[in-house]
Amino acid sequence: MALDAHLVELSERHRALDRKIEEELARPTADDLKIAELKRQKLRLKDEIERIRCELTH
Repeated sequence: MALDAHLVELSERHRALDRKIEEELARPTADDLKIAELKRQKLRLKDEIERIRCELTH
């Protein structure tokens, strides 16, 4: 299924963003704007993942 593959890809990107956020937070001079943008991207991905999961269950 195309949606299943897309869901896997989005989940991987979501985890990658999570790692980037953790890496940025670990830096002594963490960039708050960069962290905020990464978190927004992660939230958009989460919303997309949930939308696709809803489509798959209906």
